[in-house]
Amino acid sequence: MTTEVPVLRLGLAGYSEAQQKTAADAARSAASTRCTWELAPFSEADAWWLEGSRTMLLPNQHLRVQPAVPSNRSVQLALADVDRPVAFSLPLTAPGFKPAVTFQLNERAEAARVLQQFAGWMKPTVAQFALATSIADHQPTLGSGSWEVLRGSDLLAVVDLKLGAGVLPDATAADFAGASWCIRNHGDVIIPTEFSRVSVSQLMWQYAQRTERDLLPPHYRAQPLYFRRPPRLAQRFQRDAHLLVMRELVAQPGLTFGDLQQCTGMAETALARCLSALYVVGSITSNPRRANLPSSRPPGTGGESLQHSQQSSFNSVLDSAPRPPPLLRGIANDKTAPAPLKPD
Repeated sequence: MTTEVPVLRLGLAGYSEAQQKTAADAARSAASTRCTWELAPFSEADAWWLEGSRTMLLPNQHLRVQPAVPSNRSVQLALADVDRPVAFSLPLTAPGFKPAVTFQLNERAEAARVLQQFAGWMKPTVAQFALATSIADHQPTLGSGSWEVLRGSDLLAVVDLKLGAGVLPDATAADFAGASWCIRNHGDVIIPTEFSRVSVSQLMWQYAQRTERDLLPPHYRAQPLYFRRPPRLAQRFQRDAHLLVMRELVAQPGLTFGDLQQCTGMAETALARCLSALYVVGSITSNPRRANLPSSRPPGTGGESLQHSQQSSFNSVLDSAPRPPPLLRGIANDKTAPAPLKPD
């Protein structure tokens, strides 16, 4: 069984290159048995640090953070709309602005404590990662029923394709180490109100974004790949890379891993991580019979031999979901991602 902790991502705005190195050192110092931290692009980060001396308070009460590196762009945001932890390094130069969390960047221990505080606020994210790791370890067939994850007699989590997933908010990887997966009939379980809730798609998608484990089955690197359906996720969770890959598979079904590298220009590691996320939510397949193609079964496809060849060591947790209806076939060269739009 894998003992794995999530990597939480810190985005920076307004910092010089030297300050960014200092922030990276502080992030490494904030590692714990619950999670680790690393720097990441601002838009993809779980939490933000903003340079207080380059922060301006605008008349509309929005904040603008001026870049310290000439090639970077300024960042503008409304704190009321911020959905992640944010802290400001001192000194603050915006008159009348009093943020909730401030720190001295050059004081490594103080900066690390801020990230540890952030990690405490993000306990549900850590708990969801631990649950997803357990799913990857046990590989339950989620479509066959509802599942309860028990540590002794204590309920840690509930997983059901219709209900979604719920997990004890402060659960960690250690809690799941000796836990057991127990199947129940559909409708026989409920998710306690105090549990952190998330859809199964979002749970596994976020896990694929954070894990260092290779979730892509080996044959997905060699056999033709096909688009199956769009991820059942809010658009904000999908990055440009995911949309690009889906667009290429819609336009040219049957591309291989190498073909996709050439079409997208993505490096091997980046493409594998992108495909892994699409795989675990059931959006791509190497089985043309499960793909959204004009014909549900390509000529010359053998039944049992094909089924045997598509088995993988890590089954997509949504592979048991009903096959979606065929795509609306639009204009032949439509490049809309992830699927062609229906023409008027």
